[in-house]
Amino acid sequence: MAKTKPSNRDRKAKKHGKNGASNGTAKKPKASPESLLIQAATLLQTGEPDKALPEARRALNLLQPTDEPTAASLPALNLLGEIYVELGEPGLAKDVFTAAVSIDEEGLADGAEKFLWLAQLCEEGGAESVRWFEQGVSVLKREVAELESKSKNAEVTEALEEKKVKIANALCGIAEVYMTDLSWETDAEARCEAAVTEALLFAPESAEPLQTLASVRISQSRVEDAKAALTRSMGLWRVLDVDDPKVPDFSTRISLARLLMEAEMEEEALEVVERLVGENDESVEAWYLGGWCFYLFGERHKARGATGVTTPLFRASRDWLENSLKLYRAMEYEDERLKEHAEELVESLNKLLGPSTGEEEEDEWDDTGDEDEDMEDT
Repeated sequence: MAKTKPSNRDRKAKKHGKNGASNGTAKKPKASPESLLIQAATLLQTGEPDKALPEARRALNLLQPTDEPTAASLPALNLLGEIYVELGEPGLAKDVFTAAVSIDEEGLADGAEKFLWLAQLCEEGGAESVRWFEQGVSVLKREVAELESKSKNAEVTEALEEKKVKIANALCGIAEVYMTDLSWETDAEARCEAAVTEALLFAPESAEPLQTLASVRISQSRVEDAKAALTRSMGLWRVLDVDDPKVPDFSTRISLARLLMEAEMEEEALEVVERLVGENDESVEAWYLGGWCFYLFGERHKARGATGVTTPLFRASRDWLENSLKLYRAMEYEDERLKEHAEELVESLNKLLGPSTGEEEEDEWDDTGDEDEDMEDT
């Protein structure tokens, strides 16, 4: 049987495609809000918040086409808030999280994250920050109770542990507020102690509650107890890879380095800052803390009369501090107190060592290892 001659309609369909569009110009299917949010979240997690922002905004426009807030827009609002945080826009982040709270005041639809973010972003700080933390803790405790009522499996167990750690970290946030903004309150120490104790009950194998406990003990001049807590805290993660979820985030370990220095644990502090610089060699604060730590280490050995060790320690200190100041200027860093202290230390070191040659003294520092161990033994 011979082929039927195609009709004019058939020829047009072949020429333009099934939908009538010209070849190569067929419209792409419209992206769904869900796919846009997945794409935005992926970009955020891979360190590209500037690229994540337009995708999250597109998702929000689709989920909330009018100015009327809807529960459907909550995932987009929360993701937008986190993106703004990463972009250094705390005011915009606060506005977005506040909008999310107005839609879901009890955290029934999308959980506690917006409350915990607002606790950190609120300009008032103090009691207002504690209020947001407590609201977040309340939501998380409700979710923990719901999970504990379910049959246990790997997924439920993992979710339980994750939420308990979040509760512990939020309680640590409350303790920090009572050590700073609300330290003048008559019950500040008791509230602080209670928050840390509860945090340890929820997450006894998490580093942050132990670190916060150490901070509390230092404020109470209980240095030996602080050292014990810091040792336990570091022991939970110091041999793990940086990608392991048990390793505290970068900013938490920056705070840890400061606490170790306050507790006169300079060797452990150097271990922490060297690891931080290895992860991010553009961290002004990590280089500054390393320089300060080498300086304190040198002063301690100087007081013991270990003259063979002090010079390379002081030279290492100056190298780290000078590097921090170079980065400070290049990145237009804004912590004026850090800059002033680093410059003060460098000036002091120049008087001790003479003008800087700009050359690193790593080899000389490495050569002091055996002598340093002898000093520790004594």
